[in-house]
Amino acid sequence: MLKRFFPDLYVDSIYHIPYETLKKNQIKGLVFDIDNTLVPFDVATGDQRLVTHFKELTRLGFQICLVSNNSEERVTIFNQDLQVEAIHKAQKPLRRSFKKAMKLLKTNPKTTAIIGDQVFTDVWGGNRIGMTTVLVRPVVDRDEWITKIKRGLEKKILKVYLKNSNNQ
Repeated sequence: MLKRFFPDLYVDSIYHIPYETLKKNQIKGLVFDIDNTLVPFDVATGDQRLVTHFKELTRLGFQICLVSNNSEERVTIFNQDLQVEAIHKAQKPLRRSFKKAMKLLKTNPKTTAIIGDQVFTDVWGGNRIGMTTVLVRPVVDRDEWITKIKRGLEKKILKVYLKNSNNQ
């Protein structure tokens, strides 16, 4: 039952993802969460390292879409320097926003990966639709109050996940 919350891959940050391996596995579309995946939730835009990273991913042939549960204003401001596809008020883990992202990227669940910091929105949502799921550690420990509530349960799920992945 807990496996629905397990990511396919768990890494420290977006900079530790084996993108070449994703590419070899036919992944063409990358769907990124914003808050605490790319930047802290209270930081308006990405830094130059992030902009350069996204340019490199595009150069490697990936299509990119931001999918955030946050407001249109937040997502629009954040995307100013990145200039990728973006969806706001996504209501993750509902399937609708993931389907919309894949339509924008011209991909399907087998050729798309979701990259995020939350088990109950990013991983579960991606798993529900059959996408490759990549969980990253939150970029900072501080969270919005609603996210703080979920983190305790997420830690328990990750403990089981890590125990299972070490036994394989």
